[in-house]
Amino acid sequence: MFFWEELKNQITLKLEEKELSFTYPPDLSWGDLSLACFVPAKKNGLDPSKQASLWANTLQADSLIGSYFSKIEAVGPYVNFSLKIDILAKKVLAEIGDAKEKYGYHNLAEKERIMLEYSNGNTHKEYHVGHLRNISFGDSMSNILEANGYEVIRVSYINDFGIHTAKTIWNWKNNPEYANRKEPKGFLLGQCYMQANQKLSERPEYKIEVAKIMHEIESRIGENYDLWKESRTWSIEYFASIYKELGIKFAKIFYESEVIDEGLEMVNTLLKKGILKESEGAIIADLEADGLGVLPIVRSDKTALYPVADLALAVNKFSLYDLKASYYVVDIRQSLYFKQLFRVLELLGYKQTLVHLPYDFVTLPEGMMSSRSGNVITYRDLKDKIKNELEKETRIRHENWKAKKIAQVAKDLTIAIIKFEMLKVSADKEIVFNIEEALRFDGYTACYLEYSHARLCSIIKKENAFYFTGKTDFSLLTEQKEKELVIKLAKYPEVLALAGEKKNPSEIARYIFELAQISNDYYHAVNILKAEKKIKKARLALIKGVVTTLRSGFKILGLPILKEM
Repeated sequence: MFFWEELKNQITLKLEEKELSFTYPPDLSWGDLSLACFVPAKKNGLDPSKQASLWANTLQADSLIGSYFSKIEAVGPYVNFSLKIDILAKKVLAEIGDAKEKYGYHNLAEKERIMLEYSNGNTHKEYHVGHLRNISFGDSMSNILEANGYEVIRVSYINDFGIHTAKTIWNWKNNPEYANRKEPKGFLLGQCYMQANQKLSERPEYKIEVAKIMHEIESRIGENYDLWKESRTWSIEYFASIYKELGIKFAKIFYESEVIDEGLEMVNTLLKKGILKESEGAIIADLEADGLGVLPIVRSDKTALYPVADLALAVNKFSLYDLKASYYVVDIRQSLYFKQLFRVLELLGYKQTLVHLPYDFVTLPEGMMSSRSGNVITYRDLKDKIKNELEKETRIRHENWKAKKIAQVAKDLTIAIIKFEMLKVSADKEIVFNIEEALRFDGYTACYLEYSHARLCSIIKKENAFYFTGKTDFSLLTEQKEKELVIKLAKYPEVLALAGEKKNPSEIARYIFELAQISNDYYHAVNILKAEKKIKKARLALIKGVVTTLRSGFKILGLPILKEM
C-alpha cells in the first residue's frame, strides 16, 4: 500500500468509519487533502460543519496522525489537512526509489488472467491513422491493466478472408505495374484496394469478376487462391514491420481464414440447439426478447457474416487459455454487435466476463476518412511526414549532431507523437488529427512532454555522482512548487488505479502533462544546480522522482523515452 493510501486508511480507522470521501482542495492554501463530512453527518444526525469540527479535534489529538500534518482544521463541512513536506517527500521518494519505473503499480491478491484483443486490421487494405487509435488504445490498456495487477494476454485478430481481398486481387491482376513498384508490397496492397473501390463504383459490372475471385478463395483452389495466399503474406509482413516500429508485441495473432470453417460447423450445432434459426433462407440469432434485435449470421446465399468467425474465435480463446475475462477493442460503431455476440456466447453457456472497449473515430481537419473513397492518411505517409519535419527541426537545434543520431531521435519522437495524439483524448471522444498541432513543442503534445523529460535528465546527468551520496534532508524543500511536485508524485498510484477502473489511458496522459507543467515551472522559478549543497541534494532527489514517474507514465502509454532532444 502506498503512503497516500495508507494515510487515508489510518484516518478512516481512527474515525471508526468503513468508507470516507476524500478529495483535493482546488487551492493548496486551503490544504493538501480534504475530508467531506456530508454523508457521515447525515448518518450521525449532525450538521456537516459540526461533524467536521468533531473529527478535526479527534484527529488533532492523535499523535500518529498529527505527526504527518502541520495543520488539521475544520472549514465548513470539510476537514482540511496540510501535510508536512519533509515526511511526505521522504516517504514518496523512497517508494519511487524502490519501485523505480514500476512506481504506482498495484498487486492483486490473486492475479486474474484476461485477454485483450486489439489491432483487428484487414489484410489487403491500407494501415491508416484510424487503426493507430485502436492499437495505441489497446496496448496502453494492456499496460494499465498489468500495472493494476492483472495477467494480460495480448492478441490480435486479422480479417484476411473477406470480399475486400477479392477486390484487391482483382485490381492487382489488372494493373501489373503494382508488382514493379519499389514500396513494400503490403503497403501497395492498400493502395490497390482503394483504387479497386473507385473503379468498382464507376463500373459496377466488374463486381461479377470480383465475386468469382471470392468464390475461388473460399473454395481454396485455383490461381486466385494462390495469389491470395502470397499477397496475404505481404500484408502480414507489412503489419509486423509496423508493430515493430510501434513497439507492439502479441502473444498470438488469430486469422479469420483459420477459424471460419470451425465457425460454420458451430452454426450447424447452434441451429440444432435452437440458439440460431433459419429466416427467409438466412440464419439468424433472434435476440428480440433480450432487447437486442436480430443478429444475422449467414446470408441467404449461404455466405458467412462476421459472427461466424467471431463465435469460433471466442471458443478458441476460451479453450486455449484459462480466461477470467476477454476484452475487445473495436470502434464504437460495433457496440450493438458485441452486445449481440456476447449474448449468443452466454446462451452457449460461457461464463467468462466479456467486455467491449469502444472508441470514437479519428477524423481529419477536413472531415471523416473513408477507406473506400481513399480519403485517408496511411500510417506510412503520416510517419514519413512527421519524421521529415522533425529531422529538419532537430538539425536546426543541434547542428553538431550526426545524421544517424538526428534520424533516431526523429524516429522515436514520431512514434511518441502518433501514440500520444491517440491517447490524450478519452476513448469516447472523437479525435481530429491535426499534424501541425501535433508537432508543436508547447501545449498538450508529446514534443512538450519529451522535451520536459530530456531537460530534467540533463540536470540529473550533470550531478549524478553527487545525488547518490549521503543522506537527504527533505525539510529543506520549502518552496511552494516543491510541495506541489511531491503531492503530485504521491497521487500517481491513484491515477493508475483510476485509469484501470475507467479503462481510460487519457487519465495517465493528463497526469504526466500536469506533472511536466509543474516541473517546468519549478525549473524556471528555482535554481537547482547552484543551490547550497544540502538544498541541491534534496532538489535533485525530487527531480529524480519526477523523471522516474514521467518514465513510468511514458511506458504505460507506450511512448519511447528520449533523454536528449
